[in-house]
Amino acid sequence: MSTKDNAHSHWPEGYGRVVLDTVDSTMAEAARRVDDITKPTWIMARHQTAARGRRARPWIAPPGNLNATLIFNPGCTAAEAARRSFLAANALYQALAIYVPAEKLSLKWPNDVLLSGGKVAGILLESSGQGPFIDWLAIGIGVNLQHAPEVADASFAPTSLMQAGGWEVEAEDFLATLADAYATQEDKLRHFGFKRIRDDWLANAARLGEVITARTGREDVTGIFDSIDEDGSLVLITGTGPRAIPAADVFF
Repeated sequence: MSTKDNAHSHWPEGYGRVVLDTVDSTMAEAARRVDDITKPTWIMARHQTAARGRRARPWIAPPGNLNATLIFNPGCTAAEAARRSFLAANALYQALAIYVPAEKLSLKWPNDVLLSGGKVAGILLESSGQGPFIDWLAIGIGVNLQHAPEVADASFAPTSLMQAGGWEVEAEDFLATLADAYATQEDKLRHFGFKRIRDDWLANAARLGEVITARTGREDVTGIFDSIDEDGSLVLITGTGPRAIPAADVFF
């Protein structure tokens, strides 16, 4: 195990970093360390034994890919914390665009990044707190840098940066690029509010203005992808009018 803090020249000021060889999951490790965290800290593992994605789905991460979690106290409500998924998506877009042409990238609501139509990155948020403000927020990020995992029956087949013709980059170096991009997103949120984050996300959204389907678990809602609202909900124009959908899996 190795621990490094601000080792890279472009590492953002005010953020910590922990790099581990092996862990069950960086999200679980972040939760274990939360009482000792004094500043926003990225936890990266070269190998995970029990990684997970949204809705407890397993996340397959071959060696060479990025497995990382940012843990911090944003000093906000749970609803405000949930919007951080859009900050993370914008940061991923900016970081990946350094290594692959930006026109190959798009952002899939609610928390995936597509590369040439395949899933190259995913985002998972978890938080804790009983009062009006949460105690901590963990943003888990997995990026297929060197390898695309084999996933049966995937709605969006996994791809990798290397597979799509991007530059080769080591996970630790990509983390520095991502951390710097995320810190910029937090600065934008602080100075301009969520509208700026929302506008940036929509500028790179997959299938904006096209017909898509949102599967909520109770129903499938099909309509024209019109926007995301101030809460980050998906807005579809359906045959019965606009629908704001706070959580779903999207298909197109």
